[in-house]
Amino acid sequence: MSAETTTPTTTASKRLPLGVYLLAFSLLAMGSAEFLVAGVLPAIADDLDITLSAAGALITAFAIAVVIGGPPMAVLTLRWPRRTTLVATQLVFALAVAVSLLTENYALILVARFVCGIAYAGFWAVAAVTAISLVPPERTARASGVVVSGLSVAMIAGGPASALLSHFTGWRGGFWAVFALTLIGAVLTVAAVPATKSVVEPSVRQELKAMKQTRLVAVYVATLLSTASYMITYNYLAPLLTDVTGFDSVWVPPILTLFGIGAFVGISIGGRIADGRPFHALLIGAVGIAVCSVGLALFAEYDVAVIVLVLLMGVAGFVLNPAIYGRVFTLAAQAPTLAGSTAVSMFQLGISLVPVLAAIALSAGASLTAIPWIGAGLAVLTIPAILIDRNITQRRS
Repeated sequence: MSAETTTPTTTASKRLPLGVYLLAFSLLAMGSAEFLVAGVLPAIADDLDITLSAAGALITAFAIAVVIGGPPMAVLTLRWPRRTTLVATQLVFALAVAVSLLTENYALILVARFVCGIAYAGFWAVAAVTAISLVPPERTARASGVVVSGLSVAMIAGGPASALLSHFTGWRGGFWAVFALTLIGAVLTVAAVPATKSVVEPSVRQELKAMKQTRLVAVYVATLLSTASYMITYNYLAPLLTDVTGFDSVWVPPILTLFGIGAFVGISIGGRIADGRPFHALLIGAVGIAVCSVGLALFAEYDVAVIVLVLLMGVAGFVLNPAIYGRVFTLAAQAPTLAGSTAVSMFQLGISLVPVLAAIALSAGASLTAIPWIGAGLAVLTIPAILIDRNITQRRS
């Protein structure tokens, strides 16, 4: 186990340590690079003289790296001090971003994006573990939820803001901003995240042994399905809003921002519920996603209903995130780094499944309203995985 001594927040304190918020900031900075490419695809294709599909492969390379790179990175850095791992992954990420911006060679840019994804996966997993090491056990879910909120900000604001900057500076401008913010995050990590030292010798064998649990597998399944359930609707909200609801395109960004606001509310609520009643948070989130998805499918033509449902979808989607990470670190207390990195991989895999599922439906001639129906189905499938974990836990208590 990579147990470490820290100076955790006292139980009486209601504030999380500054280090937790700085880790969320760093995840925001790095995560923006994942969502930025989609907003500047045509510009990248024109500048590099490649096809749109080739430019799209830059998104795929990053996603694949996150999915497959997390667990190996966890094993590779298991014996490193966590702060060292955090800073090292940030510096590797920044270097890879710089390489991708200083060359015109498409193949090299593709490799650099893959390296970015691996470094990002390594940072994400260790950041979550570090956050929970800075707080008492009863606040684990809330701390991990705050760190994960950095990703939600990257998805809702970081990517779009970087894309807007790129509109005025060229496609590289947004990525230079990511580069700068990542370096700032590395400096802040050194300055404000407490140094820790291992009190128990880390063991790869012990971590792998702790991973062999039915309950943990159930949590990973729930992570994958729940992520895909709300992301598939989110990714197709723009065409749904304009083509079905009838909104002018100028209203799309503000409505998408409502999803982000809902996500913040959901994380705040979920973090507080999950510390004491994780299964309540998980089930509320899964059922909420299903209900909101069905609502969007049925009432997509009604503008007020859609606005309310988009906000509530953000709440429901992120209510369960703190509980998911809380369960992962509770079940795999002897394997926090490897377990956390695998959770990151499942999260990213859920995002990666979205284009595939949507393409199958739309290629078969389904309408855009079929997308939220798929999301509802995935949310319903999440519930049995949650119940498996809950039932096993109750039998053992």
